[in-house]
Amino acid sequence: MISIRQRKGVKTTEVPEDYAAQEANVKLENKLPSGGTSRRLWKLLSLMVGGTIALCIGLLTSVYLATLHENDLWFSNIKEVEREISFRTECGLYYSYYKQMLQAPTLMQGFHGLIYDNKTESMRTINLLQRMNIYQEVFLSILYRVLPIQKYLEPVYFYIYTLFGLQAIYVTALYITSWLLSGTWLSGLLAAFWYVTNRIDTTRVEFTIPLRENWALPFFAIQIAAITYFLRPNLRPLSERLTLLAIFVSTFLFSLTWQFNQFMMLMQALVLFTLDSLDMLPAAKKILNLKSDEHIFKFLKAKFGFGATRDFDANLYLCEEAFGLLPFNTFGRLSDTLLFYAYIFVLSITVMAALAVAFHNLSDSANQQSMGQMGKCTIILKPETAYNLIHTILFGFLALSTMRMKYLWTSHMCVFASFGLCSPEIWELLLKLIHLYNPKRICIMRYSVPILILLYLGYKFWPGMMDELSELREFYDPDTVELMNWINSNTPRKAVFAGSMQLLAGVKLCTGRTLTNHPHYEDNSLRERTKAVYQIYAKRSPEDVHALLRSFGADYVILEDSICYERRHQRGCRLRDLLDIANGHMMDGPGENDPDLKLAGHPRFCEEIKRNLPPYTAYFTRVFQNKTFHVYKLSRNK
Repeated sequence: MISIRQRKGVKTTEVPEDYAAQEANVKLENKLPSGGTSRRLWKLLSLMVGGTIALCIGLLTSVYLATLHENDLWFSNIKEVEREISFRTECGLYYSYYKQMLQAPTLMQGFHGLIYDNKTESMRTINLLQRMNIYQEVFLSILYRVLPIQKYLEPVYFYIYTLFGLQAIYVTALYITSWLLSGTWLSGLLAAFWYVTNRIDTTRVEFTIPLRENWALPFFAIQIAAITYFLRPNLRPLSERLTLLAIFVSTFLFSLTWQFNQFMMLMQALVLFTLDSLDMLPAAKKILNLKSDEHIFKFLKAKFGFGATRDFDANLYLCEEAFGLLPFNTFGRLSDTLLFYAYIFVLSITVMAALAVAFHNLSDSANQQSMGQMGKCTIILKPETAYNLIHTILFGFLALSTMRMKYLWTSHMCVFASFGLCSPEIWELLLKLIHLYNPKRICIMRYSVPILILLYLGYKFWPGMMDELSELREFYDPDTVELMNWINSNTPRKAVFAGSMQLLAGVKLCTGRTLTNHPHYEDNSLRERTKAVYQIYAKRSPEDVHALLRSFGADYVILEDSICYERRHQRGCRLRDLLDIANGHMMDGPGENDPDLKLAGHPRFCEEIKRNLPPYTAYFTRVFQNKTFHVYKLSRNK
């Protein structure tokens, strides 16, 4: 007979008599002195072994990723300017504030420079601590100045080692979450192995070190682990308070370190709301103050087919590969490590169990009695399992729609798949479905399957990992190095530079010059300014471009051939195409244009200026050129 029982606000199907008898025997054994003592000793030993392995695997992952970074760039041997250039796009912008704080004569002057910054956006003073998530750079710079390590460790190494150290915390948190869900640290070991063997799809820290997600995701993983533990029944008051403290601290740090934290908080609110609606969760106090930026909603509206848009900002996101759909070859890589197959297996069984429990919880007693006449059945879904189930489903939808978010899903996929393979509940449900249930078989399956997978992963991927560690390369970007050296040597310290967001972040880091725009795109006025500066790649007259750039105080403008003659994107997604569409101009090259687009009255600025014709030389003077970049000085008397 199937009936519903209440346990700390969670309804599950009542267990059958044989299971109840086993539980009673265990309780009886626990009352006996010898049985209770041996059980506690075994539990303590398992905790010590599992905890030690968790720390070791986290540290090994950190060392592995740091070694890959060193081998890829020969980071310890290249010049300082090359090290800084290796922090591409917004990575360089974030690191520049760490450098700025270290170069300040005093900490108070450093704070003042961040709060009243007039170099990041020309002709504007902004509070960087309010506008950007750079508290981590401020904290690290203070630590570096206070701790007695200047003689032993360069600032850049203190910075990158901190990020690689956070990866150790990240992997340890994933390990612990899987352990909590399954009840065995073997599950955590498998999750960590899967994280490393699927490194291409689980992290990009070794080549985008300062990105906000590399700071934030370790704290997010700690939060999920803490919530998973908090949802366990019968927690002691002290454990409950400490867990709530861990949730609060990790959530606070996560929110400080990533500008997209509001979307993750929204997802968690949806998870809790869904579980509470299905009566799978104890009643809980959750108040979230959520807000998003306008351009994100424009992007989402266009991405999911709610109307085409000519909005420059929305199209800029739509055309970026990182914001596109998840590539299909991702599943091939995940399948090579058996992760995807294990994940689908565990997800299918857990979803079926969740649907059954939800149906029972939402059914009335009459329906339950009629269902019970069909036979005995055991369906148990712990609150912490339900929480992680909804999380992984939402992560999956997010990753499928936006490739950049796959790192949330794939790391949680490692946790969820390893938990399921080591979970007695999963194997019990499966074996009962195929009429092969036996307590010994459950024990055999939950330990033998993950051990076999670990042996397979070691056999198949260990040689490749050793080859990766032995492969040595070197950073090489002479054109950008030449540009930065020229700016440092030939332009005033207070000069203002215009150009692409990505390049200007490097200019800020390597030269300290003032910028017209930058890659931290979460401000409406900055987006408008960027669109105006990018008219250097549109079909605009030299007078118009000069007036726009001078309105932002620009003294120099840097043109990049890779943008002006871009071929990486298809027609309609090149930056020059996005500008043409936004300006109402027809795009270049063969292909269709919308009927209301018109021919531009002027040639493309970035192409025409190189001909040194009088209308252009009257406003712009070329002062630097190499194979990649062209720098023009703006005249002031126009």
